[in-house]
Amino acid sequence: MRISTEQYFSTSSSDYQKNYSGVVAAQNQATTGVRVQTAADDPVAAAQLLLLQQQKDMLGQYTGNITSLQNSLTNEESVLQSINTAMQTAQGLALQAGNMQLSNDDRKAIAAQVGAIEDQVLGLLNSKDSNGNYMFSGTKTDTPPYTRNNDGTYSYQGDETPLSLQVGSNLSITAGDTGKTLLESSTNAGRTQATVIPPTVNDGKVSISAGLVTSGTAYTKNFADGQPYKLTFASSTQYSVTDKDGNDVTSEITGNGTFDATKEGASSVNLRGVKFDITLNLGSNVSTGAPSDALVAGREFTLESKPDSFSVSRTASNASTAQLTGGSVTDQAAYSSTFPNSGAVIKFTSGTDYQVFAQPYSANSKAIASGTIAAGATSITTAGVTFGISGTPGAGDQFSVSATSNKNMNALDTLGNLRKALLTPADGDQVAKNNLKDVLNTSVANLGNATAQIDQVRGSIGARQNALDVQSQENTSLGLANTSTMSSLANVDMGQAAIDLTLQQTMLQASQLAFVKISQLSLFSRM
Repeated sequence: MRISTEQYFSTSSSDYQKNYSGVVAAQNQATTGVRVQTAADDPVAAAQLLLLQQQKDMLGQYTGNITSLQNSLTNEESVLQSINTAMQTAQGLALQAGNMQLSNDDRKAIAAQVGAIEDQVLGLLNSKDSNGNYMFSGTKTDTPPYTRNNDGTYSYQGDETPLSLQVGSNLSITAGDTGKTLLESSTNAGRTQATVIPPTVNDGKVSISAGLVTSGTAYTKNFADGQPYKLTFASSTQYSVTDKDGNDVTSEITGNGTFDATKEGASSVNLRGVKFDITLNLGSNVSTGAPSDALVAGREFTLESKPDSFSVSRTASNASTAQLTGGSVTDQAAYSSTFPNSGAVIKFTSGTDYQVFAQPYSANSKAIASGTIAAGATSITTAGVTFGISGTPGAGDQFSVSATSNKNMNALDTLGNLRKALLTPADGDQVAKNNLKDVLNTSVANLGNATAQIDQVRGSIGARQNALDVQSQENTSLGLANTSTMSSLANVDMGQAAIDLTLQQTMLQASQLAFVKISQLSLFSRM
């Protein structure tokens, strides 16, 4: 085979360049300490390094999220502690106002203090974080969680979805809590009422408190099923209680219907998870025995839960002038099982037929109930609730119905009710004083329930902070392992790098010498 001079020079030049590139690569590795500088250096290691770099970036994001969450939870804990302190102060004021020797002016002074606490708690609940977002509105961070209505009550404007951040590959931690979690689920101890049954007159001489729920379980399972109850006084020391079916349940009550209104704690009616207190104000000139018995015997009271209230509004685009009004529960079982907690929309498909949907209503909503208005009827009953109706509805008419339950009460409404009660004159009016006692007792119990609810949330915050500490340590360990693995894959062994560089330099020098020697050969040098 004949090798031309051009082929020889081309081959030698290519070998020289290859060896020179090897020297440059070896020098770069020895200088930088990095073995894999491009994917061509080690394709497998380069792919692994890419995955490890992505993991490193995620760990960095997790670290930032953990710091953000720790700051957010610390701020929330501080706000909740301030709220609890304010409510405990309000509890003390309610207990102070329980002294019936105070005058109207004294109670007004206490009401002013309660009003200041009410404003303080509202401001704390509407706190913003360092980014200017409302802390307790859930995902509706630009909406104040609580707003004061025209009637002095409060409405929650946020949603029930707390914000969360991912702090690990399989772990997300909520950044805060919603007002719904904080206050709206706080149990209302004042869910019951005692009502005078005619011909008994509510003159304040014989009174029964509105009642306080002492056991939510017993109230739900037993009291609610048997209401309304009727309490009948036989004398100034004896009473009996019957349930809705007329069954005598007096034997279930401690004392078996006997009470002593002159002794503290001896005149309580503990009925199926609800405590009612009997108070006698017969006058100083009425002695015990027959005179007092004559004033008390035969008086009757109804003991039951406060009914839910309903608010009905017609859609502005309704073609007819028909209107739904009122709203009262007439079938407790149907109401409990069917009426949606979020409220309902009643939509008429004709002048007599209607369907009921859960709010929020959309074109894809499915009816939860339906019905037909009887000819000449002035009311309709659906989902256990009866509404009055006037006029003839048109097809497409809609009415929104919201229900206000007495099961829960937020602390803001409790403070508002307490303030209003303290501003109501009661001097010289025994009925007004009895009503004030009911509000004070309910306020003390509800503020205690709200404080306990917030303490549960604070406990949850502590648990989340502990979880963040554990996850932070785990992320640190993963980061160290990640760095070690990346170093072993990407970095060069300096001893090996020196050997490789010497080898590449030797190969380059050999190729240079070989080229010089061979390039000088010719046919004439062999003649």
